[in-house]
Amino acid sequence: AYNIHVNGVLHCRVRYSQLLGLHEQLRKEYGANVVPAFPPKKIFTLTPAEVEQRREQLEKYMQAVRQDPTLGGSETFNSFLRKAQQETQQIPTEEVVLEVLLSNGQKVKVTILTSDQTEDVLEAVASKLDLPDDLVGYFSLFLVRQTKDGAFSFVRKLQEFELPYVSVTSLHNPEFWIILRKSYWDSAYDDDVMEHRVGLNLLYAQTVSDIEHGWILVNKEQHRQLKSLQEKVSKKEFIRLAQTLKYYGYLKFDPCITDFPEKGCHVVVSAGNNELNFQVRLPNEQIKEGSFKVTRMRCWRVTSSVPMNNGPSGSSPGKSEVKLELAFEYLMSKDRLQWVTITSPQAIMLSICLQSMVDELMVKKSGGSIRKMYRRRMNGALRRSDSQQAVKSPPLLDSPDASREPVAKLSSKLTSVSLRGISHSSSANDVGANDFHGNYAFEGIGDEDL
Repeated sequence: AYNIHVNGVLHCRVRYSQLLGLHEQLRKEYGANVVPAFPPKKIFTLTPAEVEQRREQLEKYMQAVRQDPTLGGSETFNSFLRKAQQETQQIPTEEVVLEVLLSNGQKVKVTILTSDQTEDVLEAVASKLDLPDDLVGYFSLFLVRQTKDGAFSFVRKLQEFELPYVSVTSLHNPEFWIILRKSYWDSAYDDDVMEHRVGLNLLYAQTVSDIEHGWILVNKEQHRQLKSLQEKVSKKEFIRLAQTLKYYGYLKFDPCITDFPEKGCHVVVSAGNNELNFQVRLPNEQIKEGSFKVTRMRCWRVTSSVPMNNGPSGSSPGKSEVKLELAFEYLMSKDRLQWVTITSPQAIMLSICLQSMVDELMVKKSGGSIRKMYRRRMNGALRRSDSQQAVKSPPLLDSPDASREPVAKLSSKLTSVSLRGISHSSSANDVGANDFHGNYAFEGIGDEDL
């Protein structure tokens, strides 16, 4: 059996025969000239070296399928991953009640099947709330971990190839929840959402929550004005005022470590307004703040290192703590690129935020709208807009063998990420070109942006 990791977590376990079955189904549907070659069967028992060679070949196969816009976005491929997830967790298909949180802590109970995919659950929540169909694409479901103070630490955005009920229940931890939250970055889209009563209420609840948890900065006078608007139940005016405040519409991440401006600095990173904002505590305890615009990031990568397990032979290899890093190459000045690294358990979520900002920028540049950015179920078929036809990265395969190489690169565990062939720079260390996530928005940068 092979473990498939998606977004840095174990998604499912599959056997060679199951992957072969997927391959044959894809060939039948799309033709042998479209589907990549599959690692051949072997008559004799494989040696350890051959087992590892097959794992690498299967991983490359899965990457090639996932990166193909047709195959990677196909219902055949995604349903294979969903079914494998359900079988791995041994959760039968049955009707259940799933609680989904709103930003204000309210719980929405929806009756779903354990085998319902992310879009089905999102639509069930929207239906329960009476959110119009044309506003569903402005919201997404996120897996979060609730902290002791009631705030949320974002784990990941739920994807089309997973079953939300299975994803959250398989964690066996009451701290994990699924939350409904807006999934766009440009506050201009708030106008669309506020046109409808339910959209307005959801956006208002999220804004109030972000202010209460300190994600949006408010001074005393602004706080007084906001309180007055709350008492009058002037929700639109409340949001309009909040839009003028610092960090409105940002996602705030847990405190972590960065190497900028020097190694070992503690930092709080927030993502929003097409940038990553850094609040850095220097070794001398001085606090400095700065922002990195997504348009000036040439590329980025996510890597992981797993420490060797020095515990007793019977201990679980899965207990080793994984160290995740997001590194991006930034155009500091017209002729100077520099790598900046963030070490955080939320590195993958950060990368997904960067990619969604780029997607939104590219849609706006092409004259599109947010409604075109999100896939829709039309006449029973999933359709993906041009903006989402960016190359999608695959799950990553490994064998459950604990003696395998302890360091794994996680860049290919991301979803909705464009992989571009980017030439090596001297600062790229030992990471290959395929580990980079190239930035289409960077290509359009001009002198006025500097």
